[in-house]
Amino acid sequence: MPMDPKRLVLSIIFAVSLFVLWENWSRYNNPPQPVTTATLGSQALPSATHGLGQSAPVGSSAAAPAVPATVSVADYKNQPRAVIKTDLIEAQVSALGGDIVHLELLKHKATGDLQHNFVILDEGKVHTYLARTGLLGSGLPDHRTVFTLSSQQLELQPGQDSMELRLQAPASANGVAVTKVLRFHRGSYVVDVSYEVSNNGTAPLETQAYFELARDGAAAEHTGGMIGGVSTFTGPARYTDAKHFQKVSFSDIDKGKEDAQEVSAKDGWVAMVQHYFVSAFLPKGDVSRVFFTRKIADNFYSTGVKLPVAVAPGQKAVLDVPLYVGPQEQKKLKELAPGLDLVVDYGWVTMIAVPLFWLLSFIHGIVGNWGWAIILLTVLIKAVFFPLSAASYRSMAKMKTLMPKMKVIQERFASDKMKMNQEMMQLYKTEKVNPMGGCLPIVIQIPVFMALYWTLLGAVEMRQAPWIGWIHDLSAMDPYYILPVLMAISMFIQSKLNPTPPDPVQAKVMMAMPLIFGVMFLWMPSGLVVYWVVNNTLSIAQQWYITRQIEGGGKAK
Repeated sequence: MPMDPKRLVLSIIFAVSLFVLWENWSRYNNPPQPVTTATLGSQALPSATHGLGQSAPVGSSAAAPAVPATVSVADYKNQPRAVIKTDLIEAQVSALGGDIVHLELLKHKATGDLQHNFVILDEGKVHTYLARTGLLGSGLPDHRTVFTLSSQQLELQPGQDSMELRLQAPASANGVAVTKVLRFHRGSYVVDVSYEVSNNGTAPLETQAYFELARDGAAAEHTGGMIGGVSTFTGPARYTDAKHFQKVSFSDIDKGKEDAQEVSAKDGWVAMVQHYFVSAFLPKGDVSRVFFTRKIADNFYSTGVKLPVAVAPGQKAVLDVPLYVGPQEQKKLKELAPGLDLVVDYGWVTMIAVPLFWLLSFIHGIVGNWGWAIILLTVLIKAVFFPLSAASYRSMAKMKTLMPKMKVIQERFASDKMKMNQEMMQLYKTEKVNPMGGCLPIVIQIPVFMALYWTLLGAVEMRQAPWIGWIHDLSAMDPYYILPVLMAISMFIQSKLNPTPPDPVQAKVMMAMPLIFGVMFLWMPSGLVVYWVVNNTLSIAQQWYITRQIEGGGKAK
């Protein structure tokens, strides 16, 4: 007998459910181990082949110096620091290396704690996540160097568009003077990181500057609880015109895979990606650069870029590399650098999710609320797929009218399966019913539904965005479970409109599906549940109308 449409749909639902459950079971039973201060200070960095690289001392032909050893979190705590505040961020810069050791977003609140700001860069309170830079070579400042801070407190004043923190490196015996400059801007998550290098010596300076993001391997946050939570990518990423967007997992770095090796290019950027947020160094122009990823210590990794620095005797050079640390707001990211908007993780449905998000953003620009934008987008998608859905419901409605005849055939030929299949096929042919007619439209729509799912899951715009009443965060679960209950009810009503499967076991499973999905969606982001409730409601109306027309002898166009 040909496959029942319901059996195919059940198989798809069951497979997706198993995938979600397995993914979350694995994540909860194998959590990443937190990085510790001890492990940060226990290992030297890798050799030049996999590390920051090295250069000969200025004006000397001696052997290249060793790659700088890492520093511990405690080393940062023992040094002075500057606190910088703009209208969007509050950052802390350590005198040690001039590294940014703390950065919080003033417009984004912490996950599950609206009383505190969301912290990205952190020196070990929750995560160890640092932005650090330096020059390579004997006598040149790196992230182990203690700089002199020009100020320990900076705050953007009304009418002031930018401000800068200058950090002076100790005097160099070879006549090279280095000043590190961090510029902060109003209305921007970009920090311009610059090196002013003056060569007061007699030998030319040829070396490299490195800009790296060092982070532990634990995910910053996830959406939902154990059943509804979905893991998104956390780790290094880079982009070049030649190879486009590439993600490098922490496990690939552990294994030393090819993707984790150094890459040379004349363009591109490097980033550390996590759900909703990203940090990225964005070198300018077509200067030759080397991208790298490496393991610094147990559960502690870095990714970065090395750029050439060449200064003739008596000359001064300035190297400026913007650093973005903030939310994955796709429009703004796209304006900053080619391909930077690709850090938004839409999984395997990116090609469909990108235009869906554009449409969702367009609707939001009109209605001004992401919840209502989701509802209107759902209506538009339902309208686009109306002909396919109608064909599916007509097929199911016709199958429902044939159920008594099908049951008679099953009872008459219960002992002869071949004859039963033949009679069933003859019945379908006589009544002009395609038993797969209800499946194909559903299968065609699955990629679109999955794309919308990932769009709502990956868009930072949904994070802590209110809708109505009790829904204060469309990216979080419904605190009172009202939406999941409504979704389960809508699924139950849909099941009643569908033909009852002839197989008793299958019929029981179908009856249980609303309850199963209702439980699963208890922990889903409320924005996703809003979509499913509206979609189910529209489906019920359409299916009820078509079924009523067919059972009454009409054609339900």
